[in-house]
Amino acid sequence: MIATTIRPLIVERHHPQITRIRHICMREGHERTGLFYIEGTRFLTQAMQHQAQIEALVVCRDLLVHPFTQKLVYMHEQQKTPLLEVSADVMESISQVPDSQGIGALVQQRWQRLEQVRIRKKLCWLAIETIRSPGNLGTILRTSDAVGGAGVLLLGNSTDPYDPGTVRATMGAMFTQRFVRTSIAELASWKRRKQYQLVGTSPTATQDYHAVRYTAPTILLIGEERKGLSVELQSMCDLMVSIPMVGESDSLNVAMATSMMLYELFNQQRATI
Repeated sequence: MIATTIRPLIVERHHPQITRIRHICMREGHERTGLFYIEGTRFLTQAMQHQAQIEALVVCRDLLVHPFTQKLVYMHEQQKTPLLEVSADVMESISQVPDSQGIGALVQQRWQRLEQVRIRKKLCWLAIETIRSPGNLGTILRTSDAVGGAGVLLLGNSTDPYDPGTVRATMGAMFTQRFVRTSIAELASWKRRKQYQLVGTSPTATQDYHAVRYTAPTILLIGEERKGLSVELQSMCDLMVSIPMVGESDSLNVAMATSMMLYELFNQQRATI
């Protein structure tokens, strides 16, 4: 049996450290602290595999039913990771899922500066104007990981990659992705210097996305869910393509359209190997 250190059990939902976790799950909180909250064995395992910096573990012993999860807790105890022991009621009060596995963690966010970005060894980067739906953004990050994408350039402050809904939707894939916060003007200047191909999509574009040969390295530009790419960003693109539609719908979900573009890039690259 794995020996554990006895710690005070937090049983109050409004304990200061529990209130802090709830605050960190809000945008103002995770932007101010530079932390975000993850929950579950899969997310903690991914965080460890990609050497994310874990500030503290949150554990409910009564819910730790899986031996592997118990082993993860023991490993962090041996590494002297700060650990908060909480009751099942308290764990439920901060849980983002219906059936908690009894483990969560506060993790340091990871950001890069635009001048640090190198894309030649990866399939592509995504540049995102605005995505408001956490689920859409999480799906896009998960697909980017699936095809070997490097990460996202976030244009402005409207898109929040550390929203709890986004984090959950990535299924842990966010730990493979890099994040850069920049501006449209900085992106334009950086693109001119680096000569990267910038590709956008629009229903009015004349070129079919499947009929184009994309040249590496590529940056795939994604617009706002309802309005698509702004005129300013369309004018920056080296290439504008459309995804053909024959039904009565006039647009695709942004996560679906981005996934189709990512897999087109991926399949073209595979064909050259």
